[in-house]
Amino acid sequence: MSDFYKKILDNNKQWVENQLKLDPNYFKDLSQGQNPPLLWIGCSDSRVPANEIIGAKPGEVFVHRNIANMVVHSDMNMLSVLDYAVNALKIKHVIVCGHYGCGGIKAAMGNTSIGIIDNWIRHIKDVYRLHHQELNAIENENDRFNRFVEVNVVEQVCDLAKTSIVQSAWKSGQELTLHGWVYGLNSGFVTDLNVNFSSNKDLDDVYQLEF
Repeated sequence: MSDFYKKILDNNKQWVENQLKLDPNYFKDLSQGQNPPLLWIGCSDSRVPANEIIGAKPGEVFVHRNIANMVVHSDMNMLSVLDYAVNALKIKHVIVCGHYGCGGIKAAMGNTSIGIIDNWIRHIKDVYRLHHQELNAIENENDRFNRFVEVNVVEQVCDLAKTSIVQSAWKSGQELTLHGWVYGLNSGFVTDLNVNFSSNKDLDDVYQLEF
């Protein structure tokens, strides 16, 4: 057994002991079920831990993560998480959180083939195509990179609003608001991009589903 592997097992035991010292019923209470008010759709990057960023405890955030926090309408994993969060857990908020310095976004700015991930990166490149005039006008590459991170989050929030899952919830009068954030790796702070949807009225008519 490697030292690293043994260390993480030992860390788990220590964590359990620490939690039980604070609250002997901690795990018993957690096992009774979850009622989180929030679904977090974030990047798989190991430096962006959803719970810690917002000071949430286990049981308070339902989480889905993928490369570059994408909302792809053919992604059954994401759709299944969204459906369960909205229709079973009745969450009230969905946050799409990107982060500056995102490797997936950086890869979409270039042409290097990485492997099977190229197929996923293509969805991010589609976002660049939609905003290419604004992005290409930014001469500084790092500034363009940061702006691409932001517009990608905005597009993913819009794509969430277009799903039948979200629109059906709105149609039934369910309280549900979508938000877009960007996390700063070098600061720890999140930036609220002020892209918020609480009904499909903000969408173009072609995306407004009738039930």
